[in-house]
Amino acid sequence: MKHHDQVADAFGSTAAAYLTSQVHATGADLQTLAASVAATPGAAVLDLGCGAGHASFAVAPHAASVVAYDIAPQMLATVAGAAVERGLSNIRTQHGAAEKLPFADASFDWGISRMSAHHWHDVPRALVEVRRVLKPGGRVLFIDIAGSDHPLLDTHLQAVELLRDGSHIRDYRGDEWVSFFVAAGFEAVVRERWRLGIEFGSWVERMKTPETRVAAIRSLWACAPDEVREYFDVLPDSSFKLDALMVEAW
Repeated sequence: MKHHDQVADAFGSTAAAYLTSQVHATGADLQTLAASVAATPGAAVLDLGCGAGHASFAVAPHAASVVAYDIAPQMLATVAGAAVERGLSNIRTQHGAAEKLPFADASFDWGISRMSAHHWHDVPRALVEVRRVLKPGGRVLFIDIAGSDHPLLDTHLQAVELLRDGSHIRDYRGDEWVSFFVAAGFEAVVRERWRLGIEFGSWVERMKTPETRVAAIRSLWACAPDEVREYFDVLPDSSFKLDALMVEAW
């Protein structure tokens, strides 16, 4: 199975769980997205890797139009249904991969993405495409889990992520994100950083992680060096904390 197919398969079967996930449905970052888009009157917004649509739902009341774009058809069906239920008639869905956007040059005022890019096959290529479809003066806000500056911490983070979800590629550091955007022709800054509490049971259940891999994650956390367990604030039930970041580009 190709990686793109693996992502679509993994998230197609979990779409409903992501729609109702409190981790995904709430957060100050959604308010920041909404306020940022609201500052651009009549904005056309592209939500890349929209997942269950929470970023799209947050910005739609403040935008002229939102395209919810994702590689998983079942996620898009979930978004379309929820948009109707919420009365958000300015959201439309579009299927495809981030690395090849089926939109004309200079189509959007905003490009946003939330908790998606760590699944993308080629982030630098995707950002070149984002640059192409943005209008002159267009802006970007990307939110994702952050990789760690320390190799010991980063290795444990990426291992836990991959064990939980076989479609995971990489959580990138803030400096990597800025470099990716600069290489694609943007200016960029890390606008915010915060920590995200992860309740272990719902985290693996939402992804339908096989029991053998759940056991492997628990073992990895249990056997990790003290400084790793302390940094990620690992609890007896294997719940822990992740670093998240918001990158702004223009």
